[in-house]
Order: sequence, then structure tokens, then C-alpha cells
Amino acid sequence: MKEERILQERIRLLEKEVETLSTELQKLNGLLSEYRDMELELKGIKLFLGRIFPEFKSQFPEILRKLKNH
Repeated sequence: MKEERILQERIRLLEKEVETLSTELQKLNGLLSEYRDMELELKGIKLFLGRIFPEFKSQFPEILRKLKNH
């Protein structure tokens, strides 16, 4: 009887952990989706700027290097 209670409690805790992990995974999926959207928007902005300002293409890598160093 006591072992059965212990097993039921362990199962309940595992179910709760799975539920928590599932919730966190859904949050991460949402964040990943937002990240991918921003990544596409940035690519579009870079393309636009490269067309409007041709010197942007050559200066952009240097800008990134400076940002990474700070």
C-alpha cells in the first residue's frame, strides 16, 4: 500500500514535470518564431540599404566588427 502511494506520487510529479517542460517548450517555440521573423526583416533591410546606398555593402562588415568589439 505504501509503495503504491509512493509510485502514485512519483507519477504525479513526473506528469507535472512533463507539463512544465511542455509549457517552456511552447514559450521557446514562440521566441524562435519571433527571432526568425526579425532575421527575415533584417535581411530585407540589408538588401534595401545595399540597393539604395551601394557603399553600405562594403561598410557593413566593418560596422559589425566594431559592434562586436564593444
